[in-house]
Amino acid sequence: MSTVQPSPGVAPRRVVVTGLGVVTSIGIGIEAFAAGLREGRGGVKPITAFDTEGFAYANACEVVDFDPAQWIHRVAPEDLGRASQFSVAAARMAVADAGLTVEDVRARRSLVSVGTTDGESRDLDQLVEGSLGSGPDGYDPVVAARIPAGRLSSGIVREFALEDVEAVSIPTACAAGNYAVGYGYDALRSGDVDIALVGGADALCRKTFTGFYRLGTIAPEVCQPFDKDRKGILTGEGSGILVLESLESALARGARIYAEVLGYGLACDALHPVAPDRDSIARTIAIAHRNAGVSPDQIDFVSAHGTGTNANDITEAGAIRQVFGAEAMPRTVSIKSMIGHSMGAASAVALAACSIALTEGFIPPTINHVETDPECGVDCVPNHAVEADLDIVQNNALAFGGNNAVVILAKYRPERRVGGVRTGELIAV
Repeated sequence: MSTVQPSPGVAPRRVVVTGLGVVTSIGIGIEAFAAGLREGRGGVKPITAFDTEGFAYANACEVVDFDPAQWIHRVAPEDLGRASQFSVAAARMAVADAGLTVEDVRARRSLVSVGTTDGESRDLDQLVEGSLGSGPDGYDPVVAARIPAGRLSSGIVREFALEDVEAVSIPTACAAGNYAVGYGYDALRSGDVDIALVGGADALCRKTFTGFYRLGTIAPEVCQPFDKDRKGILTGEGSGILVLESLESALARGARIYAEVLGYGLACDALHPVAPDRDSIARTIAIAHRNAGVSPDQIDFVSAHGTGTNANDITEAGAIRQVFGAEAMPRTVSIKSMIGHSMGAASAVALAACSIALTEGFIPPTINHVETDPECGVDCVPNHAVEADLDIVQNNALAFGGNNAVVILAKYRPERRVGGVRTGELIAV
């Protein structure tokens, strides 16, 4: 865990979310995405991104009607892979949503932190296919130049012509979005930067779909987290980028505040390449609660990793029960039922959903639900969103290799105690 250590006598800053940008299979942009969450819209459709001949079934949550030129103005869109196009587009949406201009961001010390699972593996798929057919001459140099995963963050830097900036791409698989947000939270909390564009991005690719298919974890039709008849994940794609800034900055410019980041927790157990570990997940949740200065009874709902696989859902539900107690389980939902598993983008998009839920006062549903698995035993808000007065929410992200990350968001309240102490007191997170 990172420890915030500002200058002696200087209190760590409170960090808030003031802008959201999303590219998803149920909506591009916050208005469309929020409407999709409320409606319980599903993004599943037959895959068109690559040839699926030979697979018994091939559904996914693919983004359609995405025109990169609508969002990417300074960099030639064809110079970026699809995942980088998603991240740049979502960043531009987020900045505009925050009521900022690109010039405003350029004038501040900034951080760009983007998590990913696959980077530009879709382009790698294309290069491999070309080389198998034509040998080395089959490589397209334009595509080859797009490969580095660092372009998911550097593409944003290039598009905005940022200079006083740190750009990082975080590859902690399906927890990478939460990791990226935690990285930005620390940098803002300690005063290292003035604004952070953080989140995750991934594009649908043959490699990842085939890998999960060979593991027997791809659902034939739809994703049904926590359902007794669930059959696995559906791969997805997209991006979620959040604008983070200090509370002081947001108040000074009269910004809309979606949520406050209270803290996060990380734990890497490294016990198994793919199987989740209940104790490690529970430990990550407990770390996040401690660092955020909250207790389990204060959590209004959990945005679960909720992949729809047998192992994940039982293990994750068991870890939540271990922390909260069997009689005090909060509502536990999975938006992957709607948008599929967008890999490194998943937890960042889920954080955008949590921010919208806090602002608009509702809990998104877990769709495609028929009957809850007794071994999970959660209230997954089946099929229909519910209105709710929310204060604090928890966003889980679990990844292969035991890379787990949990972020705690809250409705902004001036008097709120942060990290267990009142604003103005020195704390370690």
